[in-house]
Amino acid sequence: MAESRKERARHWQYDELPGVDLLHARYIRKTFVRHTHEHFVIAAIADGVEVFHHGSGDVYVGAGALALVNPDTPHTGRAGVPEGWQYGAVYPSPDVVAAIAAETTTLRGAPGFVTPVLDDPYTVQLVHQVLRATDEGNALAADTLLRVAVTRLLRLNGGTLPRREVRTAGARIAARARAVLEERMAAPPTLERLAAELGTSPFALLRAFRDTYGMPPHTWLTDARVRRARRLLDAGTAPSEAALTVGFTDQPHLNRHFSRIVGVPPGAYQRERKNVQDARDRRPVPSGAWQWNGLQQHPRTYGTTEEKSRTAPSYGTRSASGLPSDSPGSPSE
Repeated sequence: MAESRKERARHWQYDELPGVDLLHARYIRKTFVRHTHEHFVIAAIADGVEVFHHGSGDVYVGAGALALVNPDTPHTGRAGVPEGWQYGAVYPSPDVVAAIAAETTTLRGAPGFVTPVLDDPYTVQLVHQVLRATDEGNALAADTLLRVAVTRLLRLNGGTLPRREVRTAGARIAARARAVLEERMAAPPTLERLAAELGTSPFALLRAFRDTYGMPPHTWLTDARVRRARRLLDAGTAPSEAALTVGFTDQPHLNRHFSRIVGVPPGAYQRERKNVQDARDRRPVPSGAWQWNGLQQHPRTYGTTEEKSRTAPSYGTRSASGLPSDSPGSPSE
């Protein structure tokens, strides 16, 4: 029981699912600060409740539901009950989602999610099955299940993302400020100096930036630094060097902000990335290493007659619209 109360997280990639990040986590006291992702967030809650600020207020998501966040959308995250929450998440890139949408839906333009919470235990099961398949090294199952899950979510809760057009003078000033901060990330100017360079006042710049990007410049800069640090870590840069390159004072400074945005420390994050290089030679992690409130009980082998009859959705049939049929009934786990 005590072991189940511990916080733990694994953030990794699977080389057979390019453009997709993966996460298993149980959090109790963890608080995610306001941040964004370059990828979509599809988080399947297995137990407990997560609360995250999205748009103009807090939203709650419990077991059997999904938290859905579009790219570049500011949000937070924390426990909604004393025991915290545990979940599995996939983070497909915009290109991955767009390719699936083009093949299986009638959406036009950039696809995205309409609402941030969807109560759908069926897709929650699919997400956990994707993660389980990657643990077992089953590329065919992982790829198939991911595509079915994304297709189902877009059909149930999909729409076309609005274009972020820079029309107003304030938005143009904010875009220029963002470009300056990106270019001078390691040594950014003060708000006053930045405003003077752009020919405006500090508070006018602050309002314009917050209205355009959903957060003040200093919060956006921390988020951008962590994004760039992730790319450096993915490329093999040591955490201490990555910290200084993006403008943090030292590695502990990076550790603090990285963990509050990504959910794991940069060292653990990078070790999982290195493991991707020899994933085919790695012994698969047993599914039983993670227990998701009864969702995952024993190691699985996809493709057997027993598995197909008990848990696997039907992927081969097609609906009248030509889309894969993903509603033959919930998986029985």
